[in-house]
Amino acid sequence: MLLALSVLMHIFPATLSAPVRDRCTTGKNKLLLISFDGFRWDYDRDVDTPNLDKMAEEGIKAAYVTPPFLTITSPTHFTLLSGRYIENHGVIHNNSFNTTTQEKKQYHMTQLVDEYWDNGSLPIWITAQRQGLKTGSLHFPGTAATYQNETIQVKEVEPRLNDRTNETAWRENVDKVMKEWFKDKNLDFVTLYFGDPDSTGHKYAPDSPKRREVVKKVDRTVGYIQETAEKHGLSDHLNIIITADHGMSTVFKGVDVKEIILTDIPGFSLKDLKFHMVDYGPSGLLLPKEGMLDKVYQALKGGHPNLHVYKKETCLPDYPGYVINGLYVFQTYKGQHGYDNEDMDMKPFFRAVGPDFHRNFLVGPFETVNVYPLMCHLLGIKPEINDGSLDNTRYMLIANGEPCDSGGESGGI
Repeated sequence: MLLALSVLMHIFPATLSAPVRDRCTTGKNKLLLISFDGFRWDYDRDVDTPNLDKMAEEGIKAAYVTPPFLTITSPTHFTLLSGRYIENHGVIHNNSFNTTTQEKKQYHMTQLVDEYWDNGSLPIWITAQRQGLKTGSLHFPGTAATYQNETIQVKEVEPRLNDRTNETAWRENVDKVMKEWFKDKNLDFVTLYFGDPDSTGHKYAPDSPKRREVVKKVDRTVGYIQETAEKHGLSDHLNIIITADHGMSTVFKGVDVKEIILTDIPGFSLKDLKFHMVDYGPSGLLLPKEGMLDKVYQALKGGHPNLHVYKKETCLPDYPGYVINGLYVFQTYKGQHGYDNEDMDMKPFFRAVGPDFHRNFLVGPFETVNVYPLMCHLLGIKPEINDGSLDNTRYMLIANGEPCDSGGESGGI
């Protein structure tokens, strides 16, 4: 796979609102990581979001964050959990696949395939448990898997036919996390996943009225999260990070748009392939049969003005709005993601609030690999080897001294 690494740049505020004290984080506060799938960085610009605005006033708001490439759900979520780029943690698609047996499993079934997730990179749940903390996860990608013979202590796997748009169910999940998990079971760290606005953005497009309505729903949920934390006496010792895995872009459609259908390209044939993964967005994986690599490559090279083809057998559209289909137009979405992580449509949002964060603090963009070392610092645990650095986020913290043991961190890019 061709994996793009973005250049990290920070915009630091001129002054800090609280004195800097050098100390090691002790992990005395609990941590909740929340993902609203597909929440683009600018979704709050055309919608009234009083609760998100209040969260920014009471904590941290980033201009945007940059996910790794490929900008799809499972790989980008595992980067949040491990602090590793996709080529290092090995979760490379939403679907699991076997190029030898031709077997493919869709997203929800892939959640149950241990070997797909357990590639040597430990998610933060397991690292925290091994260092004495209690962890939980509700619907977060990767929740169901076993890692090095260990599973999350408290977990609920997303059902296959889950209605990701149900606001009542959202509130029930918030209640479960706050009351049952944090308060009653005294968990230290929990991840919580919501499948919208991704679902709505796919179906109706990111510039649609339906998307604006779901952003209002997200905002109401953010308000309910903070209200419920306060109700159960958690606010003073709970840090909350809210972000997403990727953004969303409008798919080009209509009579003036030339669809990218691989079998329409002269000289290309699916019969020349041993295996393929197409019809899943803007990228495709092709494995030619023995001796067919150059034929397939030459046929696709220049076969469509908006198609780029790379060895190792990865083909990509060069601009958000195009998707790759194999035999016919399979994808009917009006919105899609998976494009270049440097494109602004692919950038997610980021908010953080809690006793360890500065208040009313607007920060510049950073890569999502840096969320992992930040969380480890907040929990007071030693991180595994990762591609992020606490140096890229420590300025958000009231006490921004050295981590308890920085030996597990690699330098950020």
